[in-house]
Amino acid sequence: MQEAVKHEPKSCPRCRATFECKVGSILLCQCSAVKVNDEERAYFRQEYTDCLCAACMEELKKEYHAGQFRRKLKKIVGMFYKADN
Repeated sequence: MQEAVKHEPKSCPRCRATFECKVGSILLCQCSAVKVNDEERAYFRQEYTDCLCAACMEELKKEYHAGQFRRKLKKIVGMFYKADN
């Protein structure tokens, strides 16, 4: 008989919010509400190796795309671009 997969209480490594990881029922997990592509996922993994809460995933996704936009803008306007990054 197959053992039932348990849901695991977790703490978000970014904001410390608690949530229930449902890796055994991934479609029911809070993280499945945030659609991420491979590049966004790789960006998350640069700093975090464990599950993130959905709110932090949304924030990091926006951060990733803002960074992509800044890099593209800098490439287009070159030395006239005055940003920190």
